[in-house]
Amino acid sequence: MPKLIKHDRVIDDAWTLLGADAAAGDVPATGPVLVPLRLWQAERSALLARGEIGVWLAPDEEPAKLAADVAQLPVIAVDFPKFGDGRGFSTARLLRERYGFAGELRAVGDIFRDQLFYLRECGFDAFAVRSDLDPERELAGLTAFDRVYTASTHTPHPWFRERVTRVAEAAPRDVWFPCG
Repeated sequence: MPKLIKHDRVIDDAWTLLGADAAAGDVPATGPVLVPLRLWQAERSALLARGEIGVWLAPDEEPAKLAADVAQLPVIAVDFPKFGDGRGFSTARLLRERYGFAGELRAVGDIFRDQLFYLRECGFDAFAVRSDLDPERELAGLTAFDRVYTASTHTPHPWFRERVTRVAEAAPRDVWFPCG
């Protein structure tokens, strides 16, 4: 069974990812399956009735097409077909921040250690690393840095905000600070 990094640990991946050209007849009768957006749009009612369905988005597909369905989907995957294609980072932020997706957000495709920390900051919580890589080794990418300076989906209160809060809390309460 393939492995998956999810919530900072390596687990078995029970989900089957169907290819972009999959048809309704390719969906297995049982078990969790990720279908391409095109198939989801064509067979939405039947797939919802089947259950255990997630959807994956190609880099050129708009997350707005899933906006009405985010509460019903346990998993949304975003494909990164090659390292240089960073559109999935924006897709993740939109799914989390604009459309309120609270389920598993999975990065699939050309995923490896150098990306994991940044993918998590954008909202991903599961990572299907390239099949030629060992997920146990790639897991180290999640701890490549210990702080972020800017706000993100994963870290809404960045380092500089923490510092201001800590300084204010440490200031003596009986000291008067003039305004200017």
